[in-house]
Amino acid sequence: MTTLPNPSIRVDIVSDVVCPWCIIGFKQLEKALIATELTADITWCPFELNPQMASQGENLREHTAAKYGTTIEGSAEARTRITSIGEELDFEFNYAEDMRMYNTFLAHQLLHWAGTKALQHELKMELFSAFFTRRLHIGERNVLASSAGNIGLDSKEALGILEDGRFAKDIRLEQKYWTDQGITGVPAIIINQRHLVTGAQGVENYISILEEIVDEPLKIDAS
Repeated sequence: MTTLPNPSIRVDIVSDVVCPWCIIGFKQLEKALIATELTADITWCPFELNPQMASQGENLREHTAAKYGTTIEGSAEARTRITSIGEELDFEFNYAEDMRMYNTFLAHQLLHWAGTKALQHELKMELFSAFFTRRLHIGERNVLASSAGNIGLDSKEALGILEDGRFAKDIRLEQKYWTDQGITGVPAIIINQRHLVTGAQGVENYISILEEIVDEPLKIDAS
């Protein structure tokens, strides 16, 4: 769990690092937090968009066509729209025709470990950039370990964690918890353990949501 200074609200974000709307939604929420002068205690929770995907991944355009029925024209339009939104939020989407989609089970294990080092949020941002901006294979152990090293974690320790899979069971249990709560798509943002906000809502909508609930007491989970 990453704690920003003087937290006033709790935010759990169920997401995947290969989901463009997850980083867009977060960046919009981040701007809303700044606008409302709120700080947040943020936890990133695991969700796999492609749990059955092979280790080598799939061409992104071909993948979206097969999974969602997206046409070549529709894919190009979506990428242009996402890239434009990203520019407004100071995040670079660097799409290319040979870009590939990957399974992220290993990435979620590394994020879990980073959380024990109070660097989960930093690693999440690094992985978003690694995939969308630098187009790296974030399903590959060495890439993930290098990403951990980029934010100050021990890359050798990270590689060992990925090789022995010590957090694999924890991730499966977390994933099951969120699907049992009815989460079937991402981003799913839960504020103060009470309010579910799905999708990238836009900065103004997030501001309105935050203003409505900021005075509510935080629910304490005694379990």
